[in-house]
Amino acid sequence: MAMTTFNRRYHITTFGCQMNKADSERMAGILEDMGFQWSEDPNQADLVLYNTCTIRDNAEQKVYSYLGRQAKRKHEHPELTLVVAGCVAQQEGESLLRRVPELDLVMGPQHANRLQDLLEQVFAGNQIVATEPIRIVEDITKPRRDSTVTAWVNVIYGCNERCTYCVVPNVRGIEQSRSPEAIRAEMVELGQQGFKEVTLLGQNIDAYGRDLPGTTPEGRHLHTLTDLLYYVHDVPGIERLRFATSHPRYFTERLIRACAELPKVCEHFHIPFQSGDNEVLKQMSRGYTQEKYRRIIDTIRRYMPDASISADAIVGFPGETEAQFENTLKLVDDISFDHLNTAAYSPRPGTPAALWDNQLSEEVKSDRLQRLNHLVAIKAAERSQRYLDRIEEVLVEDQNPKDPTQVMGRTRGNRLTFFPGNIAELKGKLVQVKITEVRAFSLTGEVVVRQPVTI
Repeated sequence: MAMTTFNRRYHITTFGCQMNKADSERMAGILEDMGFQWSEDPNQADLVLYNTCTIRDNAEQKVYSYLGRQAKRKHEHPELTLVVAGCVAQQEGESLLRRVPELDLVMGPQHANRLQDLLEQVFAGNQIVATEPIRIVEDITKPRRDSTVTAWVNVIYGCNERCTYCVVPNVRGIEQSRSPEAIRAEMVELGQQGFKEVTLLGQNIDAYGRDLPGTTPEGRHLHTLTDLLYYVHDVPGIERLRFATSHPRYFTERLIRACAELPKVCEHFHIPFQSGDNEVLKQMSRGYTQEKYRRIIDTIRRYMPDASISADAIVGFPGETEAQFENTLKLVDDISFDHLNTAAYSPRPGTPAALWDNQLSEEVKSDRLQRLNHLVAIKAAERSQRYLDRIEEVLVEDQNPKDPTQVMGRTRGNRLTFFPGNIAELKGKLVQVKITEVRAFSLTGEVVVRQPVTI
């Protein structure tokens, strides 16, 4: 297969989580180092890559729909290179080739850094499946960042948790932490390039460092997320730090205290609780109770009363009763989340819960999801009220795609905010904005002009 048949253009479609988005940026960087150029239209590209998600069945089915179109196109253009990466690739492996024989490369998330080596084998005429577990090595290729203002930085890959509903450990492998030095070096380069905000990423970021060697005199791991925040906090040029996704089992007061002490760490925490019922949490193998979760939130608000809290929740887990679902509603009502990602339980291949015989009907799951979403919108709108007439620091990221007279960015609490402005002048700037209108999940405001002080 000759690489030069087309115009060496590539297209990546990304499904799923922030980790997938970060992986796609890295793979895009590799492709551009190989001489490919980005194509907005997959039908004009000679290499099409789908970076897939298997956390929900509908996301997986969407991938197959997209693949079907490209498989037909490949019959007309045999030179087309068709790649499936990510979690569906890891889950299905060789069976994906049997379902879509037009594929050239199937590669799991752990192989993202090896894309060039794998493609060279494809261009030599081979059909490749790369899903075997490997030790992830540092990638010297520079990602093609989707933003010039904010950036993802992976700090830990994989997950050692065994939640009974979750396919992530099967498709992303065991936990592998990057060294603090490598993380800081990547952030230093981002600061030099003009990036202003970094989000440290991990499927279970609180577990950072427990696979690295060393212990402190007090007996804890030498490297933890808390220590990492202190270590990278002074990177020049980086004005804001965030991290995701946290696990309540490992979220400590020491980490909360560090977030309160370090001025660059934004007052926003994403901590999934999944269910507000202890028996359901036990069946999920989550390793904590709803009481412990509430104590974490109470501690955050004791140190940072105005902090934004977001989370994930699942309804309709196998065997969930109406009373257990109402415990989830009560938790949401009591805590008042700023944002909540909700989903009806979806059985996933290779997970214990998918095999249980107490599955709930789609009608029950849909009803509970609608009721939860209704409450989430009410509570988010209530939380937004505190912003009205306040002055918020907003990092300008881009133009409002629906109104070219406005720019948009996020507050430190992660609220999307729109206000009038020129993107050419404001992009990447930290701007003081007075909030004039609030909605459940976004804000509108106007720039506060600082008057010069006359002495």
